[in-house]
Amino acid sequence: MDRLTAMRVFMQVVASGSFSATAEQLEMSRAMVTRCISELEEWLNARLLQRTTRKVTLTDAGEQFLRRCQQILALTDEVVEETANLDSELRGQLRLTCGASFGHAQMASAIADFLALHPKLKIDMNVSDTSINLIDARVDLAIRISNNPDPMLIARRLASCASVLVASPEYLEQHGTPVLPDSLVHHRCMSHTIAGKYLWQFTRATQTIKVEIKNHFSTNETTVLLHASLAGGGISLQPTYLANDYIATGRLVALLPEWSVPELAINALYPSRRHLPITLRAFLDFLVKRFEKVSW
Repeated sequence: MDRLTAMRVFMQVVASGSFSATAEQLEMSRAMVTRCISELEEWLNARLLQRTTRKVTLTDAGEQFLRRCQQILALTDEVVEETANLDSELRGQLRLTCGASFGHAQMASAIADFLALHPKLKIDMNVSDTSINLIDARVDLAIRISNNPDPMLIARRLASCASVLVASPEYLEQHGTPVLPDSLVHHRCMSHTIAGKYLWQFTRATQTIKVEIKNHFSTNETTVLLHASLAGGGISLQPTYLANDYIATGRLVALLPEWSVPELAINALYPSRRHLPITLRAFLDFLVKRFEKVSW
């Protein structure tokens, strides 16, 4: 048994708390996961994990071994990356997480273009708007849209995220077009569960207005709001990276063009500047260059 592989399996079991979940995540059989752990325990002559029908927990020996595994595998990955750099080819795997709407609209094509430049590299992306512990989940990079990124992580700004108020022509024909922010109280508004569920803010020159909307539909996923707007369900705030193409083709209409809503920042978040893997550094530089002059 390759002990480095067994160590990676052990770390994944600890992170997931499950042999079955580890087998699925690493694309191996549950029997192979069990064998990896058993051979490590036999090699060390110590029990590393306490297993019950409900959960898997570390023993004292397991906690000590986990710290050593993290050190050994980090050093191993660093050596592999340095060796790969000698022939200017990136190897290994990057693990990312990104929200669904930005993942669909921008990151999918960005990743495809980056992998075309580095065909020996692998990328695994978890699509979710839920915040996760990058270290525990062994994720290298998170793409998040927020003006208040996690202060425990390093944030590298990629671009600004502007938003626009939209509705379908069919909705406006039936319900009329709002001419002022205050007019929105008479309309069917749809919003994001977390950001601006009941209160929308608009600015024109030095004037700022906050409107308490009547929320008829809310969801935690921006793309769902987009399609609800396209279906004539009401008015929603959409990031321009999603809405602009539909506005250009006339499927959506931009409303209150003289008024703006607060912009957010699109950030790349990662745990530490120390020993930044060359693959991650290259991908970050690629994203910064790709998005530095975008105009959504």
